[in-house]
Amino acid sequence: MLLARLFPKKSTFFERNKQFYVKLGTKMDSVGWIQLFTIWTLVVSGIVINKGTIDRYVYWDWIGWEIGILKLVFASALFIFLLKPKKLWYVGERELNKTGFIIHSIVAFMLLMIGWINLEVSFWDFPILFPYCIAFLSGSLVFQFALDLDQEKGVWNHYSWENKMGVFGGSVILMFVALLFGIYLDDPILSSAAAVSLPFPLIVLIWPNHVRHLQRARIFPIFTFAMALCIRAPWFFFPLGLMFFAIRTINYFRFGIVYPSFAVDFLEEE
Repeated sequence: MLLARLFPKKSTFFERNKQFYVKLGTKMDSVGWIQLFTIWTLVVSGIVINKGTIDRYVYWDWIGWEIGILKLVFASALFIFLLKPKKLWYVGERELNKTGFIIHSIVAFMLLMIGWINLEVSFWDFPILFPYCIAFLSGSLVFQFALDLDQEKGVWNHYSWENKMGVFGGSVILMFVALLFGIYLDDPILSSAAAVSLPFPLIVLIWPNHVRHLQRARIFPIFTFAMALCIRAPWFFFPLGLMFFAIRTINYFRFGIVYPSFAVDFLEEE
């Protein structure tokens, strides 16, 4: 990360501005900025599904980016002012029970609908949203296992692997089902993203108890789907990039770590 080279943790600039970023980061966490990655990906999935329904071979299509951005703004406001305060969306913050999974499934489908709906859609086609919802549920299962940051060492730890076989086994099955639907529906976005995402929970299932495998299983499926969506909606790169680097900058000056990141920890004790 360029900031880490320009402003090392022991530099005057880093120390002078740390408290500002600590306060900003506390506010960021209370609002739930990092969860917007999932919110946005679900909304843009709906947009991309609609594009694919009209033209199976469409790609790199900038048409409708203004409406797309407005839908992201609307979904963000919905999350910040309704879903989070009403505790209707807390995946990644704590474990979901059966009721929690049902609520998250309904909300995920609603977000897909926000992206998908326009004046030209046929509501007879809305079942094509379900495979994407299944893929989301596969990814959300992985977040049943929380990661805790050791601020002194700058590494992530996980302390309990209870029911890991059932959770990761369920994640693998759901992602495989999403893959089959993608092939059956001739949806290259869903089938490709599901195929790339499938190995991550599978690796944790085969080689459990390693934090680095859990990190990958949490990070890469959502990244894979987001990047796959950009093939048809390239404008999505920009809000993703802005949010990604804003959160990284704030967290670097808060904790001295680069997060979110695609790097993982490689500790011998893991």
